[in-house]
Amino acid sequence: MMNPSDECAIQPKRSRFDPVLGPLAFLVAVGDDLRPLVREARRRGQAVYQNQWLRVFRFGSGPEAVAFSGPVLGAPQAVMLLEKLIALGARRVLFVGWAGSLDPALKPGDLLLPVRAVSEEGTSRHYAPEPDPRAPEGWIREIAGALERSGWPCRTGAVWTTDAPYRETWAKITAYRAAGVAAVDMETAALFTVGLFRKIEVAALLIISDELSGTRWQHAFRDPRFLQSRQRLREWLLLQAIHREKESPAFPSSLGTSLA
Repeated sequence: MMNPSDECAIQPKRSRFDPVLGPLAFLVAVGDDLRPLVREARRRGQAVYQNQWLRVFRFGSGPEAVAFSGPVLGAPQAVMLLEKLIALGARRVLFVGWAGSLDPALKPGDLLLPVRAVSEEGTSRHYAPEPDPRAPEGWIREIAGALERSGWPCRTGAVWTTDAPYRETWAKITAYRAAGVAAVDMETAALFTVGLFRKIEVAALLIISDELSGTRWQHAFRDPRFLQSRQRLREWLLLQAIHREKESPAFPSSLGTSLA
């Protein structure tokens, strides 16, 4: 295991060509969620920077720029992009991804707000020995409150993060479910770990895309509940960006346009 205090050969940094970000950034795992979000942000805000992984917008007259980044798959790629966001100035990063439910009560399209993660991926150990990183309690309360004001209930709980989806054995699934773990994904534990290591706030919102709560894997990629939740979450994220400077923002349930 690496000593976290060891000096590293390569450091994340901002080049003279890179933008300076405001404190809020969104890290979106799936390209089909990111593209319509960026398209609507371009219509409603001022685009100030774009490359393959990063799109930066300014909304209203405020000086702060909001970043929409991604797509990513798995802990190593997600952490590389998170490190860059931090180097550019982000201090609150909200990861948006998909997860498979272990808990029978979590159904396709449900929203999970993880408060802790169980690391079974390889990236976290290079930053810290902590196997059970947690999200910042204050920000979790803020996100849950904003969702509640939008009339959108979310579930809080633990998520298991793995590098090997084809090695999610039924023995592991049963054991994690018995330990109270609600779902499985491929990024959250590593992102929480790096957030703690870099002393910034990282949270995650995960839409349930498939189920491992029965006796076989069941995907829900075409389930209307899942598709509707994806669209609704894109709308909610954009409103978070637009209204971020207001003290008590109201998050309506619809933008009046479709981010499909």
